Amino acid sequence: MRFARAGTRGRPAGRARHGPDPDPDAVLVEELVVTARLPGPAWWRVSDADSVVYVLGAPSVMPKSLAWDQSVLTRRLEGANRVILPFNQVSVSLLTAPGAAINLLRLRSKTPYEATLAPALKARFVAVRTRSGKPPERYATKNGLAAGLILVDDYRQASQLTAADPAKTIRRLAKARKIKTEEKSYDVGGLLGQVVRTPPAAQLACLDDALDEAEAGPSTARRAAQAWADGDVRGALAAERGFEKCLASAPGALALDRRFKADQAAAIAKALKTLATPSSWSPAPAAGPGRCAGSAAIAGVRGEDAWRRLGCLISLNARQALARQPAGKPRLGDNVWPIQDTSPVWQGPPWWP
Repeated sequence: MRFARAGTRGRPAGRARHGPDPDPDAVLVEELVVTARLPGPAWWRVSDADSVVYVLGAPSVMPKSLAWDQSVLTRRLEGANRVILPFNQVSVSLLTAPGAAINLLRLRSKTPYEATLAPALKARFVAVRTRSGKPPERYATKNGLAAGLILVDDYRQASQLTAADPAKTIRRLAKARKIKTEEKSYDVGGLLGQVVRTPPAAQLACLDDALDEAEAGPSTARRAAQAWADGDVRGALAAERGFEKCLASAPGALALDRRFKADQAAAIAKALKTLATPSSWSPAPAAGPGRCAGSAAIAGVRGEDAWRRLGCLISLNARQALARQPAGKPRLGDNVWPIQDTSPVWQGPPWWP
């Protein structure tokens, strides 16, 4: 999940790991495991002295066109003036990273990757590739991490799983309402050299995780996504995420993950600060408390006439909400309590540790 993690999972007996196994999202914050009071996915509320952010976690992958109750999201979008989507888009620019082209060539191979594998591992690889309907030539790479990344993407596509939602849905709803969206893309061209230099044992470990996910099939991911849609956070955290965990151990990936979260938290802190400045408020039709809406999250202003002011929809995960901000900025974990009164959305503690 993008908002929390229920801890690491063990591997089947007899299956050895090769290489490091760090996981930046391995810790589950029990206080964040809540049950939704209203239909649809779970929300959290974070605030400083006079502003509010509503947080909506999201699965790492979910079935395409999964039906989920969007009534709370739609209600909160009314009156929002900005939507902050997840800061997790990446691209490769050959202009800003001249060495990227060379490293891309180093990743490519004249022969399919499966030709380099031991018989047992090759049999697993071929079986998964065949079920995804892809030819051997698609995996013409020298790098096991790259091969695993392509393999998982092909498997998810064939299984009708996507990592684009619910952000894509939220973006569409915001656009339809002419609400400004804020997104950020990161150039990872400079990381290709580190991927090329990933030790062979670590490459095979990630490939093994990719095969594990594909061999397990989409049922676990589907159950977890349905639990998310039903507001069952603990059930939503049940999905295996070995390959994602392995990617986090790739050279440079952990630093990039920290940057994602730090930038997302900074954007939320900025939104809270902006909303706390009277000159930045804009009037909106009164419709009762809780007008700020959220996909992953939403920021608004507290006060007796808070519903008359515009809020921000922010996408982040709950672990990010615990990040401490530089001096002078609010700690996003401060002053958190369940949404009460006319907008009872979540059970939860009055504070986060």
